[in-house]
Amino acid sequence: MAKSLNRVTLIGNLGQDPELRTIPSGMMVCTVSLATTESYKDKTTGEWKETTDWHRVVLWDNLAKLAGDYLKKGSKVYIEGRIKYGTFEGKDGQTRYTTDIVASSLIMMSKDSSGGSNSSNYDPNFSQSAGASIVEQLAGHLTPDIDDDIPF
Repeated sequence: MAKSLNRVTLIGNLGQDPELRTIPSGMMVCTVSLATTESYKDKTTGEWKETTDWHRVVLWDNLAKLAGDYLKKGSKVYIEGRIKYGTFEGKDGQTRYTTDIVASSLIMMSKDSSGGSNSSNYDPNFSQSAGASIVEQLAGHLTPDIDDDIPF
């Protein structure tokens, strides 16, 4: 059994275009701002309300390149990763705290401009099915092909 687990799964929309850059070591890094929205019914008024949380997501290397090339403001994405907390000193000398999601997996859920769908999870053969839930799509991707020539 694992001694600990740091895992985050998010589905949301980008709030701005990805910021892609290369660090001095030559590695690519991309940061995106991801909005996740929850809808709920207010018990006192009976009205539907929404709350939105914003997440700073950091993607490295191949995922960074992919995000920089194909994502844009409004893109819907499925992200898996881990939470990373950090601190730094601001220009005013104050200590600042950060909470980042370091992505290990990215699935693009938005249609691209050509009418197709973009998807990647380090697997170029993975494709999205329009209208299917993410669970169905992932389950279909993980299920091995079965030979139809079985005699029973």
